[in-house]
Amino acid sequence: MNLLRPWAERTSEEQRLLNPGFCSLLVWHCASGYLKVAQKPMRFELAFLLLPIVLHREVRDSLPLSVKTSLPVWINRNPLLVPKIADRARLLSSFTKEAVLFGGKHGLFAPSVATILPIESYATKIKKLEKSFSEEVNLCLRRAEFVGKWYAKSGDVVTILALLGVRP
Repeated sequence: MNLLRPWAERTSEEQRLLNPGFCSLLVWHCASGYLKVAQKPMRFELAFLLLPIVLHREVRDSLPLSVKTSLPVWINRNPLLVPKIADRARLLSSFTKEAVLFGGKHGLFAPSVATILPIESYATKIKKLEKSFSEEVNLCLRRAEFVGKWYAKSGDVVTILALLGVRP
């Protein structure tokens, strides 16, 4: 089990890249993309695959540009990345939990036992904030939204987890 260290004991890289504010924005974008396509909230389990996909540059850069490229096709083209996603999902699970709790506490989304519903009234505020972010941060946010849409097109949560080598 990956337990989070107190904030002051985290490395500067952890504080910048894995801080709950940024990670909760990634989850919000992913859940928002999912909602746009599926017309229902994103399953909670899918949030645990997001950080390993979006925060790892090699994986993020390998993502297709369109949801027309299915998850199985992408996996077939990138078989060496799948074990990296599964390993990182386990390593980053505490950061994902922290992000979901942070976003829920601050009203960014409404988590439940089974789903994460993005609060769409934040969309305008987030768009304004994005103007002050670096290009790389905005790229991560756009790719998180893409991943949410991709999840929505990829079948049920069990199928997606199985394709990416993750067991709930």
